[in-house]
Amino acid sequence: MIDLFKYSGAGNDFIVLDGRTENVDKYRNPQTISRLCDRESGYVAADGRLGADGLMILTSSQANDFRMEYYNSDGSGGMMCGNGGRCIVAFADQIGVKPAAKDGVYVFEAADGLHTGEVLERNGNDKIVRIKMIDVNGIEPVLDGYFLNTGTRHYVQYVPDVECIDIDSVGKRIRWDETFAPEGANVNFVDQNRKVRTFEKGVEAETLACGTGLTACAIALHHMGLAPSSADAESGRIRFLLHARRDDLSVDFIPCQSPYEAKSVYLTGPATWIK
Repeated sequence: MIDLFKYSGAGNDFIVLDGRTENVDKYRNPQTISRLCDRESGYVAADGRLGADGLMILTSSQANDFRMEYYNSDGSGGMMCGNGGRCIVAFADQIGVKPAAKDGVYVFEAADGLHTGEVLERNGNDKIVRIKMIDVNGIEPVLDGYFLNTGTRHYVQYVPDVECIDIDSVGKRIRWDETFAPEGANVNFVDQNRKVRTFEKGVEAETLACGTGLTACAIALHHMGLAPSSADAESGRIRFLLHARRDDLSVDFIPCQSPYEAKSVYLTGPATWIK
């Protein structure tokens, strides 16, 4: 029998399982994933919450510490999930996967390439995890905002107050806009207080946090000329503190203006085992 675990990355929640030694093919089936993630009749976590935003499988890698397989709640895959990445690093730490590197930093494979991950703090079931995201090459003005790829396709729009956004209708409309066809895009709204709300494709609803979306918002804010939360003049690294629906996360990176790039991008925030 395969043990299923539940993790939350700033409210973005996932079913997680260890696929290193057991046959877990049935958990790659879109119908099985949709059933387990269903918010009305799906997997029941220890705290009573039903379903999840996605499902992840930790599998072995010949060259790296492990491989991350991520699936949205509708069973679709092939993309990166930033909060999922932080949660699977916390899960690897929990089940005793040891990093090959002496500095304790994991190297793992995901759909968009290699990532690193490190557990910065441990407090029972709660951990603070920092992962390296992919470099971002290019940001495109579209509609009333910007489009960029942070491992997943994202649209970012700056608004006066995210609390005033009818995200179910506006987010859904933009997610299916022909500008982003055929793949679609996740839709993020960020305001002057650095609050972020995200409508996620694949979940087809607002989620409490989206790691790749928060990363996209930080990069878009810098591109718009808004000041970071902190900056290091010597390294050129800047940091944005952003507020998801439940928790705060930070995104730090080294920007380059022409052509626009964000290099050495990191996402840091909480990852909690719901036990």
